[in-house]
Amino acid sequence: MTDSDRREARALGMDRQITRRDFLNGVATGVATSLVVGSNGEPVIAQQPAPTPPGAAVAGAYPPERTGLRGSHPGAFEVAHRVRDGAFAAFPTVEVDTQELYDLVVVGCGISGMAAAFFFQNALGSDKRVLILDNHDDIGGHAKRNEFHYNGRMFIGVGGTLGIATNYPYSYQAKSLIKEIGIQVDSYSRYVNTGLFKSLGLTRGTFFDKEHFGEDRLVTGEGSTPWADFFARTPMSDAAKKDLTRLYTVKQDYFPGLTADEKRARLAKISYRDYLLTVAKVSADALPYFNGRGYRNNMRLDTVPALVAAFRGAAGFDGLGLDFDRSFKESSYAFHFPDGGASVARLLCKKIVPESFAGAQDQETIVTARLRYDHLDHASASVRIRLNSTVVRVQHDGPPDILNYAEGGIHEPTTHVRVAYVKDGKVHGVRAKNCVLACYNSIIRFLVPELPEPQKQSLAYPAKVPLVYSSVFIRNWKAFAKLGVSTVSAPNLWHTSVGLDQPVSIGEYQFAKSPDEPTVLHLSANPNQPGLPRKQQHKAGWRQLLQTSWEQVELETRRELARILGPGGFDPAADILGISVNRWPHGYAYTYDSLSDPDVPDEQRPHVIGRQPFGRIAIANSDAGAAAFMNEAIDQARRAVDELIRRNGLS
Repeated sequence: MTDSDRREARALGMDRQITRRDFLNGVATGVATSLVVGSNGEPVIAQQPAPTPPGAAVAGAYPPERTGLRGSHPGAFEVAHRVRDGAFAAFPTVEVDTQELYDLVVVGCGISGMAAAFFFQNALGSDKRVLILDNHDDIGGHAKRNEFHYNGRMFIGVGGTLGIATNYPYSYQAKSLIKEIGIQVDSYSRYVNTGLFKSLGLTRGTFFDKEHFGEDRLVTGEGSTPWADFFARTPMSDAAKKDLTRLYTVKQDYFPGLTADEKRARLAKISYRDYLLTVAKVSADALPYFNGRGYRNNMRLDTVPALVAAFRGAAGFDGLGLDFDRSFKESSYAFHFPDGGASVARLLCKKIVPESFAGAQDQETIVTARLRYDHLDHASASVRIRLNSTVVRVQHDGPPDILNYAEGGIHEPTTHVRVAYVKDGKVHGVRAKNCVLACYNSIIRFLVPELPEPQKQSLAYPAKVPLVYSSVFIRNWKAFAKLGVSTVSAPNLWHTSVGLDQPVSIGEYQFAKSPDEPTVLHLSANPNQPGLPRKQQHKAGWRQLLQTSWEQVELETRRELARILGPGGFDPAADILGISVNRWPHGYAYTYDSLSDPDVPDEQRPHVIGRQPFGRIAIANSDAGAAAFMNEAIDQARRAVDELIRRNGLS
């Protein structure tokens, strides 16, 4: 950080004693790091001692209340990187033999992992013993929450999964689980105040930055005022204003003479960026307006197929005469809790570990209920959850499957699986009759190196979407009211979206209805490197996340809010009460697209090959469904449990 940056940092309030965790290059407080890339293209972290920063979070504090780096937090990924680098290629020496035997061990305490435990007991009986192991300090996987407490009141932010909405229908099994844990989807309208922001005159805005447009300017009314008026108020060039007004208002057929099928085929093989430049003839000056805007699964301007952009309602396609079936809307099956998907995870946790929350819980009470972490791993419980436990190897006691030894005809399949995990710096061992790997697909090939080579290659194929959800707790939101915005697109800043969350009041939790009240802002970022192929962009993005220090992220966050909201009276030094940055280097599940992936039958897709069962080991996660949605995580859990039951004759 330069002297100029340091002076700016002090002015923005970085010397204030808000509780935060230093995450210098992504490792725990008290460790500074330098990051280089190894021969395999993966980051290698070198560590040196460093002083603990003032205001660092206290170890052992209630996880949702921890600030600073969350998501893939310090202590959650370092052992996993050792797994990736080959430290546990052979089954390790067990330092702590738990002497435990379970009917099922699940690796991963996200929605898919907990759903697998639910389906397993639902099929085979509540007396079946299940252990769930997870490397994080909290339940839920990507479904995390951030809690802030101020003047005796709780304020909640979304740390990961936004909710249960999906762009395709829920299966019967997924709907049944959602209902079973107590969520009445059709009741959502009772809790969300859809008219609040409109009643205050708040609209959507775009922040035009001086680096790309010559000056900083917030322009309100995007999508709610005539496009000609909106673009006229922007600091873009006259050519960009003219072209964008035409793109958004004129219905022009850019493919005259082609049939609808021919148009679709053409759009499938061209990016939206190239469509804008070479087909719609939009000035290159206009492209920065589209930067940072996510389309399907956060594809960017240069990686999203034009056909997908058209389906998602992007500008420039209305005149093509294409009919897109949008009969199923994401909003037709939606329920957004104040903490996003975290309340779903908490209700599911209550279902499988009843003592995890005191008393009965429903969709209203769960929001403010306090999770009893000391009740997650009781010896007497039929389902136990063990956090801060990174699985490093999973191996059958003997031949994994008699089918693999059919020629000899003398080997019997094993009846058990050994699982090694690291907790408190020591290798622990546990045995199970069955195992579900509900974790990141790419690491499975290192956890079970005995898998067939084609399966391991398929597991390595995807590159998950890097993602950052930041929760910034502020003293009030008067600046939003003064500026007339509820959410702002900042296409060229570090966080590309800044805004107020959906105004949901449920049970005892009340959304801040007045701009005079404190609230939690939701900021999002999708680090990438434009110009590279899509998967390489994702990898570049997660390397960027590992290389960026907490100090720099905090500075960028404060600087960005000052630039956008400063004209409305916002002062980061005085108005920011807390910051939680939820970093997910391996975020959304990878989905296929017509630009980057071969067009092959579904059964030949890498996610289908990769999820095949292996003896008493099955695979369940959203990666296994190639879709970053909660219902996919649930469906894959059900499939994995069904495979174990069918293959191994469980009863």
